[in-house]
This record gives sequence, structure tokens and C-alpha cells, in this order.
Amino acid sequence: MILYQKSDESKANYLKNVLEKTYLSEVVERNQLRGESEMDTLLDVLASSTGSLTNPLNIANTFNSQGYKSVSNKTISQYIDYLIDAFIINKASRYDIKGRKYIGSPFKYYFTDVGLRNAKLNFRQQEENHIMENIIYNELLVRGYHVDIGIVDVMKKNGDGVSKRSRYEVDFVCNQGSKRLYIQSAFAISSEEKMVQEEYSLLQIDDNFKKIVIQKDVPKPWYNESGILHLSLMDFLLDPDSLMY
Repeated sequence: MILYQKSDESKANYLKNVLEKTYLSEVVERNQLRGESEMDTLLDVLASSTGSLTNPLNIANTFNSQGYKSVSNKTISQYIDYLIDAFIINKASRYDIKGRKYIGSPFKYYFTDVGLRNAKLNFRQQEENHIMENIIYNELLVRGYHVDIGIVDVMKKNGDGVSKRSRYEVDFVCNQGSKRLYIQSAFAISSEEKMVQEEYSLLQIDDNFKKIVIQKDVPKPWYNESGILHLSLMDFLLDPDSLMY
């Protein structure tokens, strides 16, 4: 158990051993894979791109650029399914909020255990914003929500008066029965301009479901003039009823 490890080094080694000797070895053995190095590299790529949109074709192109000429997007897709079945990662699909339909590729992939993700990268890539997004995603699943990535299309006119479609992302569309929440993960909002940017996609949604921005640091939960709830990450994680403020 990692809680019994006394030093950071022993904790890091414990996580690496769990990932390599338990999870990965089981995936390779169960699915009779011959390309163990490919699976290991795939996990590196997914860990590096946590919280970013990608798809098997893009990942296959990354493999090809690294010399894995025989790895196809079909193989990558199958390997990703193996990792999902082993509860190492989860896949979040994109949902068109206004069009009320799912969109295909690309997807986002999140690790079910952020510690394993960090161990896979030897604790090098510590992008707090992406790690925070992964943590929020996992907590929403634990609370029983079905979680998608939201897309909002907005028509805007340019300087010539020509309408052009712009696409904005809502980090999480959370459904539980008849209940729905829209959530943005914002590591830090340091200015009014940043606040407008983080809230813009939420304000383009023309229904009355609750809209929430989760930040790393907020003194206490509060609603702004647009009815958007702002929560700190700690309030969200420590209070099981935090989304109901």
C-alpha cells in the first residue's frame, strides 16, 4: 500500500511497479500481445496527452514518426480498448450540446489513477491544469455521473459581415437520470479577461441546467450575475454535496 511507503522515492517506485508488473503485464498476457513495447509506448503517449483531444489515427501517426511502421490506427484502437477494459484509462466522447448528438473522433482519455499516470511519465510532466481536469473527471464518475466533453457551436459575423461558425468546448457535460450539469475546469482565473474566456462557452448554452466553474483556489462557493456557480477544487472534492450549492 502506497500509504505505508515512507519516502517519495519509495512511493514512486511502488507506483511504477504496480503499473508495470500488475496492470501492463496482465494486459499483455490476457490479450496475448506480442508487441509489449508498443503498448508501453501507447501508454506514454496517452499519459502525455491527458486532457487533450486525440484519436487512434493521430496516435498511429505518432508511432510511425517514432519508427513503428507496422502500427495502424486499428491496432491502436484495439490496444486502447484493452487499457479501458483493464480500468487503466477511460474514454470521454464529445457531445454537441445544441445539436443534441454525439460527435465522433477525437476523444479525450483520462487515467483512472492520476498517480499511475504520473509514474508512467517518471513524474516529469506535471501540468497542473490537465491533472486537475483528470481529478475532476474521476470524481464525477465516482459520484455516479455519465460524463462527456461538451461542444457548443456559435455563429459570429466577421468584419465583412460574413457569418462564420466558431466552436467552443465545455469541459464536462454530466448526466445523472434527468439531472444535468455543465462544468468548466479552470486552474486559475487571474483576470477579468480570463473569467470571460472561461465562462463564454457556458453562457452560449440556451437551457437552464446548472453551470459550474471549478477553480484551484476560490475563497468560498459563490454565484456570479449570470447564475454560474464558482467552486474551489477542495470544496468540490471534500464536500459530496458541493455541486448542489
